[in-house]
Amino acid sequence: MNKRTVVCLGELLIDFVPQTNGQPLAQVDTFRKAAGGAPANVAAAVAKLGGKSRFIAKVGRDAFGDYLQEALYEAGVEPVLVRTDEARTGLAFVSLREDGERDFMFYRDPAADMLLRKEEIKDDLLSDGAIFHFGSVSLIAEPCRTATLHAARRARAFGALISYDPNVRLPLWTNADFARRVIVDQLPLADLVKVSEDEIAFLFHGADIEEGARLMLELGPRCIVATLGAAGCRVFTKKGGIAVPGVPVEPVDTTGAGDSFVGGLLCRLAEAGIGAEQLEEAMAEESFVRDVCSFANATGALTTTKRGAIPALPTRAETLAKLGREV
Repeated sequence: MNKRTVVCLGELLIDFVPQTNGQPLAQVDTFRKAAGGAPANVAAAVAKLGGKSRFIAKVGRDAFGDYLQEALYEAGVEPVLVRTDEARTGLAFVSLREDGERDFMFYRDPAADMLLRKEEIKDDLLSDGAIFHFGSVSLIAEPCRTATLHAARRARAFGALISYDPNVRLPLWTNADFARRVIVDQLPLADLVKVSEDEIAFLFHGADIEEGARLMLELGPRCIVATLGAAGCRVFTKKGGIAVPGVPVEPVDTTGAGDSFVGGLLCRLAEAGIGAEQLEEAMAEESFVRDVCSFANATGALTTTKRGAIPALPTRAETLAKLGREV
């Protein structure tokens, strides 16, 4: 079977995004609701770019859960949402600096997505996946931590490439040391890891990008992709590193930019039929890396030019146009 589906699992929530930049959260008067949650953003990015994606999560049996399901449908994602009365759908309030960078306040004590259980994830949701993607937010608490790791291991057993985003959000964890240990402990499960410069420094006690990538590769992943914001990204395998410059834009809101980057990357890897066994060789080939990472960089950059995460995701035509390529 020629697999192309990117299966994502994790948090799905409402981002309340301010209508103006440059105000601290306490002074924001007007917010607009937008669908969010890092792995959900990835799934939506893949779909908006013309790929096939499925998203697995738990939401409240409430109006926001209804809204999120509809938002995923509209983005082209296959949503597999378990509904619950145990907790409400999670919320995040965002404030934006003048440069589009963000501060967050989360309402998750608990949120519905934290209550996903492994028995609610059926094998048929994983067996056709070319890629399985998850992040660290779903590792914070039980039962979702066990459910997430169970799904990743089952997806690997079915032959999927495993993609992992450490996505450090320290305000959600009980303490930094626990967060670091749990996040690093899952690196051996991954084939591909997307990580930021700041996350490398946190996870490896001040390590720079090169040292952090080396340490992660030693733990088992085949490829590390370090994102550098406007400067682009750097790709590391045991065969060396390749830098790919960013795509210039005027940012308004950086929410979801890293997730959009991941979506662009995973979409192209799935299209190319790159599985776990081919990943290291493919991501050591400079022409291939420049092609797929330029696409991912453009996808992430364009997402920053509009407010919100899923509402801001570009189409394939918009991404290719930004790169001066034909559709």
